[in-house]
Amino acid sequence: MAPTETKILSDYLLVPAQLPAIISLQEFIELFPRSLQSSPQVRNLYRHLQTQRNAVVDSVAAEIEAEAKRGKAMRRVMIKAKREEESQENDDEAEIERILFGSTFDSQTPKHSIGSILPHLEGAVSELESELQLLGEEEAALLASIQQTVGSMSDLRYGRFANGQLRDQVLEGLESLRETCKSKN
Repeated sequence: MAPTETKILSDYLLVPAQLPAIISLQEFIELFPRSLQSSPQVRNLYRHLQTQRNAVVDSVAAEIEAEAKRGKAMRRVMIKAKREEESQENDDEAEIERILFGSTFDSQTPKHSIGSILPHLEGAVSELESELQLLGEEEAALLASIQQTVGSMSDLRYGRFANGQLRDQVLEGLESLRETCKSKN
């Protein structure tokens, strides 16, 4: 069986975090000068450090437990959403069957036979064909509009304007601007 999220986090974060796993009492005592190694204060200091470390480990353990609960809640929400989605898909299929064959409770006597459904299907086909024709006409109108815009842009690029006097008007405006600038100097 695969390890759980709680087991992985506990093994990775909690077990190696205990003070004796990091440093033993004897190793801790050896860190002090020889004259202080036999002092009871060193042992008290180690116990105090161990108490602080245990409080941190307990806090991390509580966070791991809370995270595991959040993970379980998220899984429940995802499973519920998946079930609702599957239910919706099944409802869509049932709706199609109900439309085609009538009530699902009365499945022994279908509402339509092959002969009676064909006119409905042919009507749907003709509606789709007319919608396609409208879309084709709309596409042609849009294409013509785009081609006209591109043509206008091309005329602008090569200096051909729809307003033939535009060039003269721009030159007159520039000349007027030049004269105004000269008079200001």
